[in-house]
Amino acid sequence: MAMNPDTIALPGRRSTAWLLVALATLGAATGCKKEEKARVDADFYKKTQEALIRARPGAVIELPEGRFQLDRSLSSSVDGITIRGKGLDKTILSFKGQTQGAEGLLLKGNGLTLEDFAIEDTKGDAIKINGTDGLVIRRVRTEWTGGPKSTNGAYGLYPVQCKNVLIEDSVAIGASDAGIYVGQSEHVIIRRNKAMRNVAGIESENTKYADIYENTATENTGGILVFDLPDLPVQGGRATRVFNNDLHGNNTDNFAPEGNIVATVPPGTGMMIMANDQVEIFNNRFRDNKTVNLAITSYFVARKPIQDKNYDPYPESIFVHDNTFTGGGDAPSGLVVKLLALKMGKPFPDILYDGIVNPKKLTPEGKLPDALRICIRNNGDADFANMDLWNDFENIRRELAPHDCAHPSPEPVKLSGVTP
Repeated sequence: MAMNPDTIALPGRRSTAWLLVALATLGAATGCKKEEKARVDADFYKKTQEALIRARPGAVIELPEGRFQLDRSLSSSVDGITIRGKGLDKTILSFKGQTQGAEGLLLKGNGLTLEDFAIEDTKGDAIKINGTDGLVIRRVRTEWTGGPKSTNGAYGLYPVQCKNVLIEDSVAIGASDAGIYVGQSEHVIIRRNKAMRNVAGIESENTKYADIYENTATENTGGILVFDLPDLPVQGGRATRVFNNDLHGNNTDNFAPEGNIVATVPPGTGMMIMANDQVEIFNNRFRDNKTVNLAITSYFVARKPIQDKNYDPYPESIFVHDNTFTGGGDAPSGLVVKLLALKMGKPFPDILYDGIVNPKKLTPEGKLPDALRICIRNNGDADFANMDLWNDFENIRRELAPHDCAHPSPEPVKLSGVTP
């Protein structure tokens, strides 16, 4: 049967058996066995990169089963391609000892699909996708196999300035910033993934219209982060729903390189909302995050100067409801957190709010307008504290009554061809 010209099936090692035999014979004669592996994988790299460059829009590039050692980045800027392996534990591209490039896979172009393969031990980001409209990442694993280290690459799955993004059924392990990250993007679904042993398991940053659901975040420093940060081309993160996630045991020491914003996340944080607006957090299960299960903060908690005059550092219109909280808060960690513990004692409450509001938006009674309030309702026996960060924790308030309110839900994210 003739092969579809738009399907490029890359040969596995079986199809180069003659070369393996020849190289093995040469290696036995010279005592140079390392040359065999390097030459065979160099051939795989060459064929893969050629396929990525020469592919026509709509092409499917099929990666064979096996573990392949690569020493330089793969890249493509072709629209509409699919890169497909045989499974996230069957097709493995390892970049251990990478000498050229930073990313494992660097992609531009619209309408991209990545599925059923793994990328391990890249020098920098595992998979970076820039400026894409239409992206599906499905059953892909990124991992740094040596455990949590500051020298690990920053991001596992890393779409930035993208639109219409679906990330599902994937695994991210060991990133020194975020395992699954979507930044400065619009219309995003992140679902049914597993993030573990990263600094941030899943992070939505400066992103609008995102649904984050049915994920498991465990053994990270922070399980799920929804941030809006200054000094970026796209700001105004809002309209995010975070629901039906499991966030438990996110107690890994923070191993982010010094200076990164996520280096400020206290170990033991289940979820953190920073300076983002219109965030709905519901039907999640929080358990045994040793510092705090859920934190809602302004950017001021980072203790960094704000130079960007257009930046809004305040969280507003947040609605936390119908979540389950178990354990946690018994061993708070981090400098600011330890200062808070001296004032508040332990264990910490399930929900912490820094209490900082925009003074320019207060009503004559000194309150936020109803549309901007932090609303917390129907979370079982979860306890709460407004830690009064602005006044160095001098007036900590634990009553929930001022936050007994509700906000309309953001519209569910709808992507073409994607069912809920």
